[in-house]
Amino acid sequence: MEQSQYNQLFSHIWNIATDVLVYAFEKGEYKNIIMPMMVLRRIDVLLEPTKEALLQQKKVLDDAHIDNQDPILFNVTGYPFYNTSKFTMKTLKSETDPLRLKMNFTDYLNGFSKDVQDIIDKFHLRQMVDNLTEAERLGSIIEKFTDDKINLSNQPVKDDEGNVRLPGLDNHTMGTIFEELLRRFNEENNVTEAGEHFTPRDYVKLLADLAVLPVADKITDNTYHIYDGACGTGGILTIAKERILEIAQERDKIVAVNIFGQELQPDTFATCKADLMISENISTFQYQKGMETREYIAFDSTISRDGHAGETFDFCISNPPFGTPWKEDLKKRGLGENEKKKFTDSRFTVIDKDGKELSFIPDIGDAQMMFLANNLSRMREDTALGTRIVEVHNGSSLFTGDAGSGASNLRQYIIENDLLEAIVAMPEKDFYNTGIGTFIWVITNRKEERRKGFVQLIDATEIKSPLRKNLGEKNCETTEADRAKILQLLMDFKETPQSKIFPNEEFGYWSVKVYQPQRDEQGNIIRKKGVPVIDKKSKDTEIIPFRYEGGIEGFFENEIKPYSPDAIIDMKSVETGYELSFTKYFYKSKQLRTIEEISGDIRAIEERTDGLLNEILGQ
Repeated sequence: MEQSQYNQLFSHIWNIATDVLVYAFEKGEYKNIIMPMMVLRRIDVLLEPTKEALLQQKKVLDDAHIDNQDPILFNVTGYPFYNTSKFTMKTLKSETDPLRLKMNFTDYLNGFSKDVQDIIDKFHLRQMVDNLTEAERLGSIIEKFTDDKINLSNQPVKDDEGNVRLPGLDNHTMGTIFEELLRRFNEENNVTEAGEHFTPRDYVKLLADLAVLPVADKITDNTYHIYDGACGTGGILTIAKERILEIAQERDKIVAVNIFGQELQPDTFATCKADLMISENISTFQYQKGMETREYIAFDSTISRDGHAGETFDFCISNPPFGTPWKEDLKKRGLGENEKKKFTDSRFTVIDKDGKELSFIPDIGDAQMMFLANNLSRMREDTALGTRIVEVHNGSSLFTGDAGSGASNLRQYIIENDLLEAIVAMPEKDFYNTGIGTFIWVITNRKEERRKGFVQLIDATEIKSPLRKNLGEKNCETTEADRAKILQLLMDFKETPQSKIFPNEEFGYWSVKVYQPQRDEQGNIIRKKGVPVIDKKSKDTEIIPFRYEGGIEGFFENEIKPYSPDAIIDMKSVETGYELSFTKYFYKSKQLRTIEEISGDIRAIEERTDGLLNEILGQ
């Protein structure tokens, strides 16, 4: 779809709110009406061409007393959904009586098949119909969404001569419109929800590229599974699938791609499910896992309710929420805010190589590392490709948490098991509602031979293109050319000003407690059985890098004893920690201004203010 056509479609939908809902609803309610109606019309318009055929087929099946009608009716519509009501949105708009319109619209909603009913319930569409009827706006909003000037179908609208009058709206563009509308609605009401849940589409393409293109030569005739535990409207899933199919076509491979996800927000889940039903065109939105029936896109929190328990995937690609507390997940398990240690889940605890239990449970204030741990539990060990994880985080995931904490333990597990391929630092102001920089973790259990034992850090903070107009906080984008540069840095695996390569142990350290001995009134060291008694109040903690020559003992001899010869190191307190610091490796000092430049500024100020003091005093 061309930009001008996109702008026209977006403006039409945006203006529905200001034309129809103004004075009847609060601005904060607009999105709860516009979004569901947009998704509903998208489904509705696809069923229009087969409406009469479906009703005839439905009558035949009813007369024959056939119960399992879904497969036959799906075949009539060509989609994994149908509507057996006699109404469409276009026929509904001819009713002028508000109460009859409400009754007919309710009958229309009730006619949809099972999966669409789930979407209707998540959007609370029936309650919305009541509200619109009460405000006498239902007919007007139906008329706006069925206007012939717009096309919400994935199929193009053609004129009488067969020329495309309105292009089809694919899944990618539908997601873009949904997210841009949400951002605009939230911006109008000074809330920041959009950035918490949605990934800019240029960023999505980069995630897909980093996941799939480095292993393009390993794509074979096979079925691949892609997973996103925070899938939003499903953009990451569909773009990653497109990448795999493109590669397969280029290399004459026959592949199938299945997508799996989970989403917590009801409206986003409903939009995702609707668009995947349309774009994937699967016969059912469910699959069988043993005796259990599951949905490809599960609803609810990935942390507290695993919608794909026991499943493994070829690609796990996610942008989990940053800095979001997970108190509600504890509540769902019947736990209080101070009971996170009782939160038991095999995804967040492992046994390390020494037989010690390693917990990945992070601080209660931020759940993003739990999404990373969840993805680690999905890794495939029995395939040639293994699993590639590409996940977006803010900077805190690189260093937050002391040695022995859940976050540090997770970094330790990833690095000590040689799973971390690279981390890419991205530009600031790349997201809608935050100016912070983000970091992309690339993890795999099938490292190339040249990468084994090493981690690559890529500084892509200056690889960006400015936007002509800001989208909220977002003032730059990652264009196709930018993506190519970042991917080339990853694929080359060379030391450059933007790419640094380190052995795994570079990021590890020991945390050790150091004490001073107790002393009597004369200042003499107190001993018991010849051993100095430690003064617990004098505790200090030293951080000792793994790569320090001589290890803990060498550090003690070189860095502590010369300045505190009586210090006592507590070897029982030793804990292992891991952290990464981009600033340490990519810091660029700013050149200080010269004396001449500063002097020039001072003289200029003096000239501008010359005589000002005398003038003031004179007055």
